[in-house]
Amino acid sequence: MYPVDLKYSKDHEWIRVDGKEVTIGITFHAQEAMGDVVFVELPEVGDSFESGESFANIESVKAVSDCYAPFGGTVTAVNEALEDSPELINTDPYGDGWIIKMETGDLSVLDGLMSAQEYQEFLKEEE
Repeated sequence: MYPVDLKYSKDHEWIRVDGKEVTIGITFHAQEAMGDVVFVELPEVGDSFESGESFANIESVKAVSDCYAPFGGTVTAVNEALEDSPELINTDPYGDGWIIKMETGDLSVLDGLMSAQEYQEFLKEEE
């Protein structure tokens, strides 16, 4: 349910590292809590975000939620498939449901994120 090759934030985003580029999406837990996703507002390629800044809005049948940048960086790609099929976040949160790709100059910022095991322990503490 929580792939071990990913990093996780306390805001329920997952991060996959590929060189200096990282892919970001929301976790299984986050999409499950939101319910059926009906719309995703994506940033533009080239937009820059600071750590903790909202980079996307996800609208579900229950609420509208922000996605927060786990570190500062510049958007290098957005998942345009979400414009026509926002439900990909529900059906494949770690694959086709990715949200953005970012580049950061300092990969050491990833050290502050959680492993899959740490994230699952974090979820237990939140209950």
